[in-house]
Amino acid sequence: MANTIPYKIYLEESEMPLAWYNLRADMKNKPAPLLNPGTLQPMTAAELSGVFCGDLVEQELDDTTPYIEIPEEIRDFYKMYRPAPLVRAYCLEKKLGTPAKIYYKFEGNNTSGSHKLNSAIAQAYYAKKQGLKGVTTETGAGQWGTALSMACAYLGLDCKVYMVKCSYEQKPFRREVMRTYGASVTPSPSNETAVGRKILAEHPDTTGSLGCAISEAVEVATTTPGYRYVLGSVLNQVLLHQSIIGLETKAAMDKYGVKPDVIIGCAGGGSNLGGLISPFMGEKLRGEADYRFIAVEPASCPSFTRGKFAYDFCDTGMVCPLAKMYTLGCGFIPSANHAGGLRYHGMSPVLSQLYADGLMEAVTVEQTKVFEAAEQFARIEGILPAPESSHAIRVAIDEALRCKETGEEKTILFGLTGTGYFDMVAYEKFHDGTMTDYIPTDAEIAESLSKLPKTE
Repeated sequence: MANTIPYKIYLEESEMPLAWYNLRADMKNKPAPLLNPGTLQPMTAAELSGVFCGDLVEQELDDTTPYIEIPEEIRDFYKMYRPAPLVRAYCLEKKLGTPAKIYYKFEGNNTSGSHKLNSAIAQAYYAKKQGLKGVTTETGAGQWGTALSMACAYLGLDCKVYMVKCSYEQKPFRREVMRTYGASVTPSPSNETAVGRKILAEHPDTTGSLGCAISEAVEVATTTPGYRYVLGSVLNQVLLHQSIIGLETKAAMDKYGVKPDVIIGCAGGGSNLGGLISPFMGEKLRGEADYRFIAVEPASCPSFTRGKFAYDFCDTGMVCPLAKMYTLGCGFIPSANHAGGLRYHGMSPVLSQLYADGLMEAVTVEQTKVFEAAEQFARIEGILPAPESSHAIRVAIDEALRCKETGEEKTILFGLTGTGYFDMVAYEKFHDGTMTDYIPTDAEIAESLSKLPKTE
């Protein structure tokens, strides 16, 4: 299953990796372990196996194996849409008048419309291998739910999706794609679960959050025989699967002798950012090369920039393990007017540790500024970007304009995580001038953080 041969040997002529890269193997300071909320001891494989598939538990806990082989059936599925394009944005460079070179890795070239399919097929594969009947999950903007429903349909698994209520209402077509692939889709919080009923009783007008939806999906998985829970971001295993993004990117850039100076990705839970930067960060950790990494998060849900690095529940219902991460508090529910995803209250433990160690930066951007960049990019480069991706576009444009001011000829790389064709309600609000920029107050964040669990 595992090997330690450098990744280049794993590349086929098509530049598709034959193994995922486990960034944790090169981290001096490993991400802190998940804790059992009852005992406050590190979660064991046996405990995690009640929630996740066995092979995924092994990947979640593996901090030492650099390369983990991608099973052949997953590689065959990847071949339908991978390798994903690495594009130089010549038109954008010219329009901005910048000396910077701008590249983007485009992950929207599949029916799900995003990078989420990279991990969805892996997690569905291991569920099928274990002989399970189906899986449960949550989804925010709907990209993860769409990807998982596709993967489950391909492998003949049942798929139960709990979709954040405001997205369920704003994005009916995303919901219908999931149903087309055979998934059941429930707005969260719902009356289907005990934790959903509890949340609704306490917050009857809530528009939901990823934390709420996670709680419901985990409850259903752990109380339904033959099911396990799968997650589209945050977890170590997900960043492992998404490393295929960065491995392909680095292989292509190495082939043409290009080295990025700045690498930018949007950050919600951390899956695409972690996947994109993984081999580059590995070089930085090993002292082989240096890069500047920028995580871009929404001003309405600023986990890195205004959160606290502490142990917190992964879900609002407080039924999941505790993870040490940058968090706004598991009870924090972002403003419903935020049009994209990136609504999770915390951040990947891997990325949180890297940020705490000063190995990467983080910035926030307001929603209207994001959509200005999205529209500009669509008009110049011809791709309608997802709102999530457009956070990275915003900062990539800002960096390119800074190069124009200073005359620096930097090479900028960013992750274009998906397309925005199911986000037209948000685009409509932007064009009609009804989109707002809600930013939580210090008092709101402090109130949420005051309820962090005591772990010492």
